[in-house]
Amino acid sequence: MITVHQSFPRHQLADLRGAVTRELREAGLPSQAAPGASIAIGVGSRGIRDIDTIARAAVDFWKAQGAHPFIFPAMGSHGAATAEGQAEVLAHYGIDQTTMGCPIRSSLDVVPLTRTADGIQTYLDRNAFESDGVMLIGRIKWHTDFDAKIESGLFKMMAIGLGKFAGAQQYHTFAYNLGLERVVRTVGREVLRSGKILGGLAVLEDAYHNIGQITAVKASRMEEEEEKLLVIAKAWMARIPVDLDILIADEMGKNISGAGMDTKVVNRGTSGQANFWWEKPRIERIFVRSLSAETYGNACGIGIPDLVHDRVIGQIDPASTYVNVLTASALGAGKVPLHFPTDRECLERLMPTVGKLDPKAVRVGWIRNTLELTPMAFSENLRSELQQSPVVAEIGEPFELPFNAAGDLESIFGLSAAAH
Repeated sequence: MITVHQSFPRHQLADLRGAVTRELREAGLPSQAAPGASIAIGVGSRGIRDIDTIARAAVDFWKAQGAHPFIFPAMGSHGAATAEGQAEVLAHYGIDQTTMGCPIRSSLDVVPLTRTADGIQTYLDRNAFESDGVMLIGRIKWHTDFDAKIESGLFKMMAIGLGKFAGAQQYHTFAYNLGLERVVRTVGREVLRSGKILGGLAVLEDAYHNIGQITAVKASRMEEEEEKLLVIAKAWMARIPVDLDILIADEMGKNISGAGMDTKVVNRGTSGQANFWWEKPRIERIFVRSLSAETYGNACGIGIPDLVHDRVIGQIDPASTYVNVLTASALGAGKVPLHFPTDRECLERLMPTVGKLDPKAVRVGWIRNTLELTPMAFSENLRSELQQSPVVAEIGEPFELPFNAAGDLESIFGLSAAAH
């Protein structure tokens, strides 16, 4: 194997608190709320870097305007679809009453709003509905299931996140026939018509998972602005630079992607369909070594890899996983793949299945997860291709796969089997 470092444009913001304050002030969101207003700040379950800093800055901003902010989980079925579980997800990101200096109000109770033209009943989190105004904090990025002008971001959060478990169930059911983009747009528009949404903070991450841009968006311009921001987010996206026979991933989980792995990075459908996105690098087999600690046993997307280590099976929380895949009507995302007790056996079983008799000809890649695509490692037979890639900045010296005495890999990315 050889270690490879990719080089992408960096867009890291130096002062997150300052960016939040400046954006909210310049967008004019406070003008829509009277002094002393109760402001509901919705935060989701995705692993946005420094989300605690961003959320606290938003809380402090509203306090400075004379408002009374509180934070609520803007999640559908995550946290095992329980109020306590969703509060725990936020707490793991450093968002609790002590660190935020404001109440955290977690509930699955919703208020029915109107219906869309397709007959979809829309909902709003009751705590948010009873506030004087709602502001969302969410990441704008590509979605793992579809390509569109709006994918994963404030609009999706406004629909599925604010609708909680009741909304998520209904919206995904309609999306089965109508498509998720149509459901997200039409539901989002109805939620906006409620007049409760002030706007949101749209967060964009660069290829290094750093916060590269924070944009405050008024409710009246949310749909238009999100389309523009998604174009930027997609341009910043990191990719695997070569085709692979086998991809080794140290971990997968909900904090990494809604499907556990970013399907557009590993080129899979959410039910495991290989090379689903035609324009992406081809990856024939995927081997996952662990669930991330931050996924809390939710193995939604476990149907994507072809093979996993036995430890993954032991880490699965069936309750949270089943709730997630059933709510999303994505049963294939919950199918358990083949599994074996050691990394060595997993790879030995997988190598002969890629259509190559000579193991030295097998093209192997190794990543920590689909969010972190530098550094990576590749089999040495890919050196010449990697040298021609415009994003490859450095190629290291060859090394043997670092198996320990038990037959498991010692991660080169700072993760250990014992940590999982």
